[in-house]
Amino acid sequence: MALEFEQGPIRPPSEARSLLIRVTRNCPWNRCEFCPVYKGAKFSRRTVEEIKADIDTVKEMVDLLKRTAWQSGFGGTIDRRLVEAVLQDESHSESFRSVALWLYYGGESAFLQDANSLVMKTLNLVEVVSYLKETFPGLKRITSYARSSTLARKSVEELRQLKDAGLNRIHVGLESGSDAVLSFVKKGVTAAQQIEGGRRVVDAGIELSEYVMPGLGGRRLSRDHALETARVLNAIDPDFIRIRSLALPAGTGLREKWERGDFERPTDEEMVRELRLFIEHLDGINTYLASDHILNLLEELEGRLPEDKPYLLEVIDRYLDLPEDERLLFQLGRRLGLFRTLSDREEPGLRARAIQLREKVVAQFGGDLEQAIRTLAERYI
Repeated sequence: MALEFEQGPIRPPSEARSLLIRVTRNCPWNRCEFCPVYKGAKFSRRTVEEIKADIDTVKEMVDLLKRTAWQSGFGGTIDRRLVEAVLQDESHSESFRSVALWLYYGGESAFLQDANSLVMKTLNLVEVVSYLKETFPGLKRITSYARSSTLARKSVEELRQLKDAGLNRIHVGLESGSDAVLSFVKKGVTAAQQIEGGRRVVDAGIELSEYVMPGLGGRRLSRDHALETARVLNAIDPDFIRIRSLALPAGTGLREKWERGDFERPTDEEMVRELRLFIEHLDGINTYLASDHILNLLEELEGRLPEDKPYLLEVIDRYLDLPEDERLLFQLGRRLGLFRTLSDREEPGLRARAIQLREKVVAQFGGDLEQAIRTLAERYI
């Protein structure tokens, strides 16, 4: 029987090389109208004993992989050849393959799943984190998702206990600092709770990564969304601000609102203009802004505030100053996976390929390039 342990469906992109340990199942709120994950799934807390058993299984897998690395003549190293052999062997479970990849990438980080692991009782989570750290002392980073409303109910002392156990980064889907937007998308949290929860994490000394969703307010609430989100993040002063541009996956409430005309969906360009307003009003904070998701149009929009703020605005202005046909070509090339930076548009081979594919795409979508760009972007959801 293949070795395996339980894993959830998602993790932040920045945790792509982390060991995934499932602490809770699904999402205790599960009503956000922009999110397609966990719909129809019941939330539950796993017991400490269940989680520890999974950690023990991971340890068994690690020991087996290291023995195999010696016996196969790899000198005990989990190298590319060994990982490829594991990935190609259909007798291994998906979780076993994930552990092989984790070791290959260094085995230094772990992510606690699912959507809001800090909803667990603090002492139980402390026990889990401590056991994980004891079992794998080489771990340098242990992280988790959490909702702001949950963090606002945790005391700073509780969060410090978690930090002392080994939890050193928390990811929060802030999405917006506008109460009007938060209410419209049924986020289940207020701007005041976002600030309170975020400040408690910062005061506890745990790294905080806040996620912002340009476009979430639609055209009607775009300005309020940008300004209020900047205000809230100025009050929190997180370690990271990560950009996650709006998408409307099938089956979400927000897509249904758009389809019946109750939500005006912004274009890529409108979201870039909103993002400029947002960044312009970030002030008095020391944070790293990252555009680290395929849905974001401007991947190179990355830097530390306050010193890189002029650069961030310059990147946006370089895009906005392009002629309309060039802006659309860049959007299409980005959605086709050809362009990563604005300068890629000027590389002759990539540019020729984008122009060639534009003709095919436009024909496929009956001349509606905006619809084509939207559809191509949503492949990445």
